[in-house]
Amino acid sequence: MVSHSRVKWSSSARADIGNISDYLMNEWGKSVLTKFLLKLDRIIYQIIINPKQYPEINTRLKIRKYVVTKQNILFYKIKGETIEIVRLYDTRQDPNKLEILIITD
Repeated sequence: MVSHSRVKWSSSARADIGNISDYLMNEWGKSVLTKFLLKLDRIIYQIIINPKQYPEINTRLKIRKYVVTKQNILFYKIKGETIEIVRLYDTRQDPNKLEILIITD
């Protein structure tokens, strides 16, 4: 098994995590935000250990997904030794925008 020791966040994914963090902090407080970030950290660690364990949803773009919570889905790609976090999608958004969101970064 190849060790993927590097994780890269796309600019869109960085914006996504910022927006989600702001929302959680403002609406639910530091405790909920911390719990979410710890869960996300554990998920990314699992992806690093076994990046192909989650389903590939776009074979052309090699995008895989992991459902973090019922409100958030993590989309990522394997690029050599790097895991690229493409988006952290908030499922409360318009689902018709999802495809556009994934391929426009």
